[in-house]
Amino acid sequence: MLFHCGRFHLNFESPKVMGIVNVTPDSFSDGGQFDQRDAALTHALELIEQGADVLDIGGESTRPNATPVPLEEELRRVIPVIEALVARDIPVPISIDTYKPAVMRAAIAAGASIVNDIRGLQEEGALEAVANSDAGVCIMHMQGTPQTMQIAPHYEDVVAEVKQFLRVQRDTCLSAGIAPQRIMLDPGFGFGKTRAHNIALAKALPQLLELGCPLLVGLSRKSVLGQMTGNDVDARLHASVAAAVISAMHGAHLLRVHDVKATVEALKVVAALK
Repeated sequence: MLFHCGRFHLNFESPKVMGIVNVTPDSFSDGGQFDQRDAALTHALELIEQGADVLDIGGESTRPNATPVPLEEELRRVIPVIEALVARDIPVPISIDTYKPAVMRAAIAAGASIVNDIRGLQEEGALEAVANSDAGVCIMHMQGTPQTMQIAPHYEDVVAEVKQFLRVQRDTCLSAGIAPQRIMLDPGFGFGKTRAHNIALAKALPQLLELGCPLLVGLSRKSVLGQMTGNDVDARLHASVAAAVISAMHGAHLLRVHDVKATVEALKVVAALK
């Protein structure tokens, strides 16, 4: 399965790793560590050295109860980092983690190759921002908003409802002229889901593969892993790697993680044993 994004083509014969670069002061795990351009740039280059296949640059925290970031501030955070990485001619695609169409357009113009949208291109103008480019897109499911999503999330059938949302948004992209090879799907672990919902979705990844698009899974350091292990966010490395390995074995194509080196090494073992 191939994923086309700008001048890059990702071959998902084996799972790939997306390294997280949060240019934010308040992300749930590493907020404030890389919120300046030079620190974010150094971190991004280190992730490539560790084996990241994609870099995901984000300028607004989407943790539960996060405060929305004004457009100009989000642009100030992410565009200089993207420009600096492009200037170094890095060998991996850059993803912009945003739901704002203006940020999408500016990031693509600066050299980003993937739009990673937690709102699944539902914001006005988002669909057009991607359709009018050659960027790939990741469509994620979220119930509610970051400010409301963990206030008693409810589904009659979480797998069926998430799958239906992703199907509809995939078809909307296709109708807008976005080629199927440019579309990736993400069930949105932790975004308006309880522990039971997250576990059900993790077990159902093979069902989501029926939609015919690559799957991105982001479970790294999330609260559901803390609920399982009793560990705080800074002590969830082993749980995160286990979640990535199991997701890969269930069919995930791209794992969005904080701990790139450990995940890359674990996935090499998975590939060898498969």
